[in-house]
Amino acid sequence: MNYPDSVQFLYALGNEIKTAKFGLERIRATLEGLGRPQDRCRFVHVAGTNGKGSTCAMIESGLRAAGRRTGLFTSPHLSEPTERIRLDGRAVSAERFTGAFNRVHAAVEDLLARGAIDLHATYFETVTAMALSIFAEEALDTVVLEVGLGGRLDATNVVQPELCVITPIDFDHERYLGRSLESIAGEKAGILKPGVPAVFAGQRPEAAAVLGERAREVGARVIRTAERQIRELKLTARGSRFSVDPNLSIYCPLAGAHQVENALTAAIALEELGAPRDAIEAGIARTEWAGRLERVWESPEIILDGAHNPAGARALAAYIDRFYAGRRVLLILGAMRDKAVAEIGGILFPRAERVIVTAPRQVRAIAPESLLDVADHAGATVAPAIEAALEQVWKLPSDWVVFIAGSLYLVAEARAVIIGAHR
Repeated sequence: MNYPDSVQFLYALGNEIKTAKFGLERIRATLEGLGRPQDRCRFVHVAGTNGKGSTCAMIESGLRAAGRRTGLFTSPHLSEPTERIRLDGRAVSAERFTGAFNRVHAAVEDLLARGAIDLHATYFETVTAMALSIFAEEALDTVVLEVGLGGRLDATNVVQPELCVITPIDFDHERYLGRSLESIAGEKAGILKPGVPAVFAGQRPEAAAVLGERAREVGARVIRTAERQIRELKLTARGSRFSVDPNLSIYCPLAGAHQVENALTAAIALEELGAPRDAIEAGIARTEWAGRLERVWESPEIILDGAHNPAGARALAAYIDRFYAGRRVLLILGAMRDKAVAEIGGILFPRAERVIVTAPRQVRAIAPESLLDVADHAGATVAPAIEAALEQVWKLPSDWVVFIAGSLYLVAEARAVIIGAHR
């Protein structure tokens, strides 16, 4: 298959969350058919609810600054599936992506023909196998691997990492991970391995207790961000600066107070991986991570944020309160049906003078009219798609600030329109 065919086939496998098949048997069989590529790499395995993508990006950038050849596997993508698999900071080519897809697809078809597996590998399983295959071919120094959903039964949990990292845990995907913080934390803790050290970001007490108990069970040494003192913290609308005892001076270019915890988590992980201080500082300072409090237009100011659950909404609300209090705010919100839209709206709508509800072009998207029902905002209006919402944005006076949030799918569509139209 060529690249468009391979992408179409992946999409035809179904939404990677809705069609998830929990269990590791299928991915393990697939990787056996590929010669166990996961055994030929060193991994940093990262789980959590929010911040794991940002933390992965900072860890990878720090390792690259230390002179290491790196791989990075994240999800979802914003523009193209190739973004999920990165070598030395760059997305793989369409040709490389296609070649890996064809190898994995052939291995899966062989397993199906022999009755070794029950169904074709899912979208996420297939791309995970593709990534591991490419990383093994490259003989990289270290691969930073982001969990897709949960941890214990996630397709990435077939690796034997040299370090595990768990970012803050909160409510999300309750249908799959459980409806209590304890059950969600139990799934995330499933990435912990006997004797493998782990870095834990700051956690709510219920989650911290579960993580700590699991670490004791498997004999994992734990380094907690709470054990380090942050000094001289300076937050701006574009990032943060702070010092960490004993002698780290961090500049994080990712906006939002919540990124301070992510940057600290990444810095500690990099220390554990043996990165020198100058590489940690330089790598974090060079991190790029699109769609998270990303300022993409100046007049009116437009900021994209993939806040898609209550914790993400609280982080966005704190950012608005800190840096945009008193400004005229337009919020454009679109979300998936399985999200806590009433709670997200309850957090964000009071921060906006105007609200436009819309929907990304995804089958799981909640209809804008349904969002309007939960939008406790007198001036809320409907736009059928992001293009229609942006038509209203371009008519605003320059003193307004526009936040587009609720789904990374919506952010990706908005980003493509805004950046594509104004290049």
